[in-house]
Amino acid sequence: MRSVILTTLLALTVGLATSIAAPSAASAQGAGKGASGLPLPRFVSLKSKRVNIRIGPSTDYPVAWMYLKSGTPMEVIQEYDNWRRVRDADGTEGWVNQALLSGERTAVAAPWMRGKDGEVFVNMRRDPQNSSAVIAKLQPGVVIVMNECNGDWCHAVVEGAEGWVNQAEIWGAYPGEAFK
Repeated sequence: MRSVILTTLLALTVGLATSIAAPSAASAQGAGKGASGLPLPRFVSLKSKRVNIRIGPSTDYPVAWMYLKSGTPMEVIQEYDNWRRVRDADGTEGWVNQALLSGERTAVAAPWMRGKDGEVFVNMRRDPQNSSAVIAKLQPGVVIVMNECNGDWCHAVVEGAEGWVNQAEIWGAYPGEAFK
């Protein structure tokens, strides 16, 4: 079967060139559960097409980044009131109001491979095994929606293609994490 090359790019726009630091008012959360009762850290996605990431947990803090694509995966690493400190696939951190986050699980295909010379792809396979047929080749940075992960493979959908990607080749699920 002929493979389809998907070229969706992760859209990120820089707002201000400001370093992102946690304010002293927000207490550091360790591994476990946050104030919301949900696990920390955890993956979520952006609910809105336009989301401001701030340098602190309030609208009183300046905007550091603006994201222009709903579904972009984020890792929640800290909670303060109704604000969540998030990290993106590139390691950029900042604060966002919880109302702008969704529990829908998404991931980025091999973001660490962006900009590499030569053709580098993440194979989407028909079944969750290396010997299964490749049904699509995903460029690094492509955002996928994940329906489930079994600890090694994630069932994913992107631009009409549906199949399985190796969990080690995405950012948006922890190593060995399983969910439905």
